Amino acid sequence: MASPSPEPLDTPPPAIGPQLRQLALQLAAGLAVLSLAWPYYGIRNEELPWPETALAIGGVALLLASLTRQAWWWRLIHLLFAPLAWAVSGLAIDPGWFLLLFMLLLLVYRGALGGQVPLYFSNRPTAAALAELTADLPGLRFLDVGAGVGSVLCPLARQRPDAQFTGVENAPATWLVGRLRTAGLANCDWRWGDLWRTDFAGYNVVYAFLSPAPMAALWEKIQREMPKGSLFVSNSFPVPGVDATREIDVDDARQTRLYCYRI
Repeated sequence: MASPSPEPLDTPPPAIGPQLRQLALQLAAGLAVLSLAWPYYGIRNEELPWPETALAIGGVALLLASLTRQAWWWRLIHLLFAPLAWAVSGLAIDPGWFLLLFMLLLLVYRGALGGQVPLYFSNRPTAAALAELTADLPGLRFLDVGAGVGSVLCPLARQRPDAQFTGVENAPATWLVGRLRTAGLANCDWRWGDLWRTDFAGYNVVYAFLSPAPMAALWEKIQREMPKGSLFVSNSFPVPGVDATREIDVDDARQTRLYCYRI
């Protein structure tokens, strides 16, 4: 059975505004501290004490992040960024290593940069729960958006040779791993692509393990494109303001919960 090919749609990906907002907060903290510290120590003809200055920037950044109600992990990042940057600068590490590390992280965590979607791995108990959920569904056409390394699609495709499975991934390293893992599965279509430019109309089950950030926009896309009677399953992150048709507690160490929405 041929699966639908992704087509460019009018649905834009989530804006990168949140990342720019965090950068602006950190820059504002740095400017606030340096605009006071440089004149003060300049008048006294003293060298700027960088350790204390870095700590002050971290404290002001934490204050700004708290006042603007940023998530707790952003507050921690703002607090530690300047002190850690100063500490690392004293290690005399070749800048090329930082570039290499950035490129490696980008290959794996590309989704976190553009859509606030970090890399999460669905485990075997979750795949088993999805298999049970869709066991009685004839003509299964299953789409995994943000498919990672194929940890859901591989076991499902092996259990359901009669069904069609599609995975969409846009991080180069994870896409490559998933491509190799699914290469021998005739009923599994592994694609490089953007979930926001993938048409959901040809699928009766869509699965996502993303983050809270894109869920509202994703739900709007699902309502527009998925056929009536189809099923959307979100791992761990509910659609804000929408009651799930069913919730499944997975028997695993991290207490995974699947939120199921009948369209």
